Amino acid sequence: MKEQYLLTSRLIERLHRRFLDVIKAELDRLGVEDINNVQTLILFNIGEETLTVGELTLRGYYLGSNVSYNVKKLVENDYLIQERSAHDRRMTRVRLSEKGLGLIREIDKLYERNASELAETGIKPEDLEQINKVLMRLERFWSLQVSFVR
Repeated sequence: MKEQYLLTSRLIERLHRRFLDVIKAELDRLGVEDINNVQTLILFNIGEETLTVGELTLRGYYLGSNVSYNVKKLVENDYLIQERSAHDRRMTRVRLSEKGLGLIREIDKLYERNASELAETGIKPEDLEQINKVLMRLERFWSLQVSFVR
């Protein structure tokens, strides 16, 4: 069990890195140089919503990145619009600009292509559903591990 557990944790990390490589390759293909792969994930996780930076942090897992720094860069490069809350001037909310919306439309096309190509490899939706169920159980297990001090 321990060997499989350690292999799973390594695979999760490697898969995340490889996924970021796929996004980077698409950015290169599109000729986009003013945003990185992690920032692209942040944009995709915002979508058409308006979020606080805290909500954004909870929504995604940006390994080794500072969300506030990335939000600042996304605002500077015109992918995000940042506005102070009318009710609490300390809180800011972010939403995608037209430039940001255009990029996530292109990334969504990448995901569509990937899903079609993945289906051609013999991986079925129910295979992914089963993997996702196991990963969610693993996530709950790890959450419990950090919730309880032993």
